[in-house]
Formats: sequence, structure tokens, C-alpha cells
Amino acid sequence: MYASGNTIQDMARRCKALLGAGVEDFGYAAIVLLVGVSAFGLGRISALEAARPAVAILEAPVLTQPQGMASGGLVVASRSGSVYYFPWCGGAGNISTQNQRWFKSEEAARAAGYRPAKNCKGLGQ
Repeated sequence: MYASGNTIQDMARRCKALLGAGVEDFGYAAIVLLVGVSAFGLGRISALEAARPAVAILEAPVLTQPQGMASGGLVVASRSGSVYYFPWCGGAGNISTQNQRWFKSEEAARAAGYRPAKNCKGLGQ
């Protein structure tokens, strides 16, 4: 049916023989080339990381209503609340100006029945 040397098995044997001989000569060159290209790529990536510019803030956002320190005292409490804050604590900013009650010291706030806010660091225990 088939002429000798024309079978699929014969063709596969010839391809393997050609590839086997070519891998010895061409394979090592391909490996060296791939290692070189990989090393170059990694070097470029590290150079880009080192050349990244420092972060700079050129313009800061402006508050619509500037918030200054109140001159009413050291601590502030709400007339309807039970805790007192330093003026820079987050809870103090939530108290409306007409509802603020200022004290000259923490002792004065405690004497008026207020306790220190737990989320305002630095207040007496």
C-alpha cells in the first residue's frame, strides 16, 4: 500500500532526528538569548522603579469655612450631651455653636457633670 519511508511513523522518526540534532546547536543559543532578554527586562523594570518621582502636593484643598481655635476655654461640651472634648477632636466639630458649652479646665467640666470623651485622646480618665 504505502511505499517504504512514507508512513507516518517514518516521518515522525525523521522529524525527531532533525530536531534532536538542531536542539544541540540551536537550543543552547536560544536559552542564552532568553536569559539575556529576561535579565535586560528585569533591569529596565528596576530602573523605572528607582526613577519614579517623589510625591509632591502642589495645591492643598481650601476649606469653605475656616475653622479656628475657639477662645472660649480648654474643653468643650454640648449642652444636651454628657461628654466633653478638646476643640480639635472630631466630636467637638459636631457640636453646633449655639449648643457649645466651654470650660476653662477638665476639672470644671467634670464638676459640671460631664465625663471625658473616649474617642478623644489625651483627655483625663
